[in-house]
This record gives sequence, C-alpha cells and structure tokens, in this order.
Amino acid sequence: MSVQELQITKDNGFGKIALGVGVVALAASVAGFMTNRAEFFHAYLVAYCFWLGISLGSLFFTMLHHIVSADWSTVFRRISESLMITMPVMAILFIPIGLGIHDLYHWSHAEAVAADKTLQHKAGWLNTGFFLVRAFIYFAIWTALAYSLYKTSLEQDKRYDEKHRATFKAISAPGILLFALSLTFAAWDWVMSLDPHWYSTIFGVYMFAGAWWATLAFIVFFSLYLRANGVLASEIKVDHYHDMGKLMFGFTVFWTYIAFSQFMLIWYGNIEEETIFYKHRWEHGWEYVSIFLGIGHFAIPFFSLLFRAAKRNLTFMRIMSAWMLFMHFVDLFWLIMPNLGAHGEQHAAHGVHVSWMHLATFLGIGGIFLWFFWQRLTSAPLLPIGDARLKLSLEFHQ
Repeated sequence: MSVQELQITKDNGFGKIALGVGVVALAASVAGFMTNRAEFFHAYLVAYCFWLGISLGSLFFTMLHHIVSADWSTVFRRISESLMITMPVMAILFIPIGLGIHDLYHWSHAEAVAADKTLQHKAGWLNTGFFLVRAFIYFAIWTALAYSLYKTSLEQDKRYDEKHRATFKAISAPGILLFALSLTFAAWDWVMSLDPHWYSTIFGVYMFAGAWWATLAFIVFFSLYLRANGVLASEIKVDHYHDMGKLMFGFTVFWTYIAFSQFMLIWYGNIEEETIFYKHRWEHGWEYVSIFLGIGHFAIPFFSLLFRAAKRNLTFMRIMSAWMLFMHFVDLFWLIMPNLGAHGEQHAAHGVHVSWMHLATFLGIGGIFLWFFWQRLTSAPLLPIGDARLKLSLEFHQ
C-alpha cells in the first residue's frame, strides 16, 4: 500500500472546525472564571480528565498492542498513536489546574493545614510545590513514551525492519509499568485529593478502568465516523468492530467489578473517613446521579453488548460508543463535582448543579484536543504501512 492511498489530503474542515469551537469555548469559559472561580475550576477538571483519559488510554492501547504482538488491532494503531501524541497539548492545558490549585484543593491552604491534624500528617505529600513537580514528572513519562513510540512508527512507515518491532517492545514493556504507577499517582493527586480526608487504595485502578473504557468507545466512534465518510471503510471490517465490542463489553464488567469492590469494602469497613465519600454522593440530589451511573455505566452497556449481533451492527456500535463516552463524563462529574462546597465555602452549591461551564470547558478542551489529533492523523498514512502484521489485520475475520 502506498502513502498516497492512505493519507488524507483533502478533508471536510474537521480540524479547523474543532480548533474554532475550542478557541471560542475556552474564551467563553473566561466569563465563568470571572463569575465563579471555584465552579469554573471544578468544571474544567472534569472536562480535562475526560480528554486526558482518552489520550492516556490510547497510549495504553498502543503499548498493549505491541507487548502482545497483536495482529487484528493493527488497523486501529495509527488512530491510537495520533490520540496518544496529543500529550504535549494536554500538558499545556494542565496549566489552569495548576493556577487554580487553591480553588480546587483544600489541602493547599496553609490555614486549613494548621487547623487539621490529618492534613498535617499528609503535608509531606500534599503540598503545592511537590504537587506541581509530580505533575511535571507524570507528563514527562507519558510524553516520552508517546513520542518514542510515535517516532518509531513513522520510521517503520518508510521501510520495514525487524528492529522496529524489537524497539516497540523495548519501549512498551517497561513503559506499561511506568504508565500504571504514574496514572495511579496522578489519579490520587488530581481527583482523590479533592477530599484529602478520604482515601482508597483501589482508586487508581478505578480511574484507569474508566479511561480505558472511554478510549475503546472513542476509537470505535471515530473509526465509524471515518467509515461514514468513505475512509478505511474496507480496511476496518465488521469483524474488527466485533472484537472492539468484546473489549468494550469486557471492560464494562471490569469497571463495575472495581467500582463495586471499592464500595463494598468501604461499606463493610464502616470507617468514617472512608464512608464520607459515598455519603456525599447519597445526599442533596447526588443519590439520583449515583443510581443513574449504575444503570448507565453498567446495566445498559452490559445487556446491550452481551449479544453477538449487537457487536456486529455498526449503527448500534456507533450509538453505544457515544453513550459510553457520555457515561464516562457522568462518572467524572460524579467523582469531582460533589467536592465543590464540601469544605464550607461553597456549601450552597454542594448539591447537583450542572452549569454551562461544563459544556464550555468540555468543548474548549475537546476542540483543541481534536484539532491536534486531526493534525497528527492526517500528516501520516492512516494505517501503519510498514508493519508486517498489517496484512494479517486486513485479512482478519471471525
């Protein structure tokens, strides 16, 4: 296959539209920042975690593909690579979170630490300077892994060499361990520490499960968008979507297993500093969001993807992948927004409150994310043409 056959040279303005929407939405978000700083930063964190999770999930998808020497998923590899290489942009978009640290994190206030023995005990880890240093380390790890894999992939496009496969494995094997540790610590820092009195040793796995679940949904949704526009319509077959549907189904169960395990152990232990997490999500209207999350994040995708015919119906897969992305946003909203007002200053806003700032920040970050993703995707062939396993992937069938 030639580069010319598989590289988009003319498009429908997808990248320009995404960039325009992103810039306008971020500009509109400034009004939210001026009117309610605390609500703006919480809404921004929800949207940021959503899009960062897809970038991180794509990095995991790519490394896992190389570690297990998968054949069938080769046709999705360039999409996952173009998603993971957005990491430098996501690092820049983290800046508002660093600037809003005092509006987001109770432990960042010296007077709060002075009056709270628990915060004093955790001050060695939860302090502004070390928080920002750790964030820099996380992005350094993720960017280095993404860039090295992406660079090797582009080199492979020019000419096939067996050393490329060895390089992929040499990066991915230790990289997936670094990924697991850094993602866990980032989840603790950026989301769990919103309530510094609460902790869960399984929280990092919970965040990973949600991000990976959403990544599978995004890859399917975007691949079907390309297919609807006549791109990769014959290369990515129904059989490929069927296998992606199996993964989506499997990780619906995995996310539910992790979520229930966390809840069951905290309920059984009945320790005040642990149960407070669920107490905040079972009052002031949050109980309805909790019930909706259980139904929408587990029951609906579980029973919908249970059947073989559903996973081979591309219209259904497009709808289900969109639903899964929506539910992932609800999950992050459920995790983050109850902390708004939990420490007294914004107590009136502690109930469920959906603001226009959630849409503005989601579109703002998402627009920039999708623009950069599209730039990377269209700058190279849509399939890794130098990969010897591509032929097997194109011939894949159930």
